[in-house]
Amino acid sequence: MGQTVSFQRPDGGSVNGYLAEPANPKGAPGVVVIQEWWGLNDQIRGVADRYAEQGYRALVPDLYRGKSTLEAAEAEHLMTNLNFGDAAGQDVRGAVQYLKGSGSAKVGVTGFCMGGALTVLSSVFVPEMDAGVVFYGYPPLDYVDASKIKAPLMGHWATQDVPFPIAGVDALEAKLRAAGVAFEFHRYEAQHAFFNETQVGAGKLLPVIEYEPQAAALAWRRTLDFFGKHLR
Repeated sequence: MGQTVSFQRPDGGSVNGYLAEPANPKGAPGVVVIQEWWGLNDQIRGVADRYAEQGYRALVPDLYRGKSTLEAAEAEHLMTNLNFGDAAGQDVRGAVQYLKGSGSAKVGVTGFCMGGALTVLSSVFVPEMDAGVVFYGYPPLDYVDASKIKAPLMGHWATQDVPFPIAGVDALEAKLRAAGVAFEFHRYEAQHAFFNETQVGAGKLLPVIEYEPQAAALAWRRTLDFFGKHLR
């Protein structure tokens, strides 16, 4: 369904990405989909394809420049070497600008795990973004200048999340509320990565991640309603 495209960062650099187009792409809204720490793999391409099936132009920027992994240690290494400010302010912003420049009047941003943290940062660093949906990931809150966030946000959080403890979600919520940001957060009785259908059988890759189909289905329905309201 999708294809590899190249787009420009605001600084003039070039980034590749996976673009999934709907049956009728002309004038369709856009969604930038940000990978988990594993990289631009088949699972995240599948998420983009699901958005395309719902009528969105979905673009996944290749933040790792061609690298992906199934190994947690290597994923952590790749994520640790990623400059998050650069990824949000340049790669993600360039992806939003690309979709807007090629026919999408409104563009949302969503991401998972590491991509969730980058979605929060993008709400600060990407003024062109029209809405954001965060899945179980947040950056160090010192980096979140909530006064700069203009786009409405939705968040999906796991109450048993080990990599991103729910206490941090409470702190982020307080920060957003104090700044008057429009947001709605949802909490699920689930573990980290509950939306990722490849994470079946806890302990296969990491003992703290597990797919939860009911939570995933509810989060997907809420996300589509939210993007439908703000992007269509």
